[in-house]
Amino acid sequence: MSLTAKTCVPCQGGIPPLTRVESERLLEEVPEWALSDDGTRVERRFSFDDFAKAQAFVNKVGDLAEEEGHHPDITFGWGYANVVFYTHKIKGLHENDFIMAAKVDRFA
Repeated sequence: MSLTAKTCVPCQGGIPPLTRVESERLLEEVPEWALSDDGTRVERRFSFDDFAKAQAFVNKVGDLAEEEGHHPDITFGWGYANVVFYTHKIKGLHENDFIMAAKVDRFA
């Protein structure tokens, strides 16, 4: 099943984060994203023609995050937005982070 067909499941903590190997396997489905050096986050920088387009994108990502119950760290400004996913409760990556990355890619 593709990542975009899945929905995020609530993470209550108490489970181990994905290993680097598991994360790299899921990263193949979202090739524009990159793992952080320590393998605990997945991130992507998006480029836009102006501030308004970057803001509209961020608003779409925010709406999706609310629907899925899984929220990224987002920074944005004129012509760009940086989106970072990780699962706070497990201090690392979960399949939810890759589900969200794949869904965010649809907006790009």
